Amino acid sequence: MMDKIKKNFGFGCMRLPMKNGEVDTEQTIAMVDAFLAAGFNYFDTAHGYLQGKSETALKTCLTSRYPRESYVLTDKLTNFFFKKEDDIRPFFESQLEACGVDYFDFYLMHAQGAETFKFFKKCRAYETAFELKSEGKIKHVGISFHDKPDVLEQILTEYPQIEIVQIQFNYLDYDDPAVASRKCYDVCQKYGKPVIVMEPVKGGNLVNLPADAKAVLDDLHGGSPASYAIRFPASFPGIKMVLSGMSTIEQMTENIGFMKDFEPLNDTETAAVQKVCSIFRSMNLISCTACRYCEAGCPKHIAIPDLFAVMNTKQLYHDWNADYYYNEVHTKFGGKASDCIKCGKCENACPQHLPIRELLISVSKEFENK
Repeated sequence: MMDKIKKNFGFGCMRLPMKNGEVDTEQTIAMVDAFLAAGFNYFDTAHGYLQGKSETALKTCLTSRYPRESYVLTDKLTNFFFKKEDDIRPFFESQLEACGVDYFDFYLMHAQGAETFKFFKKCRAYETAFELKSEGKIKHVGISFHDKPDVLEQILTEYPQIEIVQIQFNYLDYDDPAVASRKCYDVCQKYGKPVIVMEPVKGGNLVNLPADAKAVLDDLHGGSPASYAIRFPASFPGIKMVLSGMSTIEQMTENIGFMKDFEPLNDTETAAVQKVCSIFRSMNLISCTACRYCEAGCPKHIAIPDLFAVMNTKQLYHDWNADYYYNEVHTKFGGKASDCIKCGKCENACPQHLPIRELLISVSKEFENK
């Protein structure tokens, strides 16, 4: 069944094009059509993506327009949407209906980490997924993972039936102790689990590079920053799929261009991305990927990723523009960094394990003089 996947590049549907608060159907259809026409067929979604609009957008733009055998669809079970074992099946059925399909090719236990795993075990989530597989409603059961390598090893030991693992993997996080991409990848290799890569461009951070980092890649006279970022994880053995959360037809066209006839990074390109890593680390930027898991549960409705983005902009460019965006765009109607009540919900949800409460204090001092 995994052979149904045609190529090693997937369409992550977490950042679809939006218009007036809704998914831009016209542009999404154009992206889906271009993706399939180029020979790719893997689509990834979750119920929480775009506040539930990602799944229904796929029904409109993909599953109602193409035969079921022409695409591979992955969805996920997220802890926010069930409280006990009996909630899981009804939620799963609602996901099938939202996506317009009668089975998922892959169904992942979402955002697994030490605490989330305990909750999933308590609710027999894995057992329920395996039962759904036996009923033909899931073809492959896997996990998406955000934690330490030893936790991943524990999960794979307790549930050897897991068939595939999705991890964050990019050249900036490869040896970052907070994310530990390399060590998590090594665990997957040890247990013989194929890997799906998420966040290869780290929420756009490896596309919108600092000027001196961009110059390093420009000197290669080859591809774009995105091409080196996406090709980096795809160059490793055991990588089944690299996802990209594309939000414009231009991004889709560019990525198809360098992934259609994929070539691994050569030694010169690998050395260049390592140099880019050194530049990033010297700047002490906040390594937020704008997944917005933190924002969903914030009682003060602080747009945490946006505030971190303007903080990074201030660090990079040292101009007035970041102050304008902080005061007049992101916090004009509330949600300032200083509004944080330090409840810690954001940090529990953060896949990057960022010290968000401390960082918000720094943001407040930078932009509010507090």
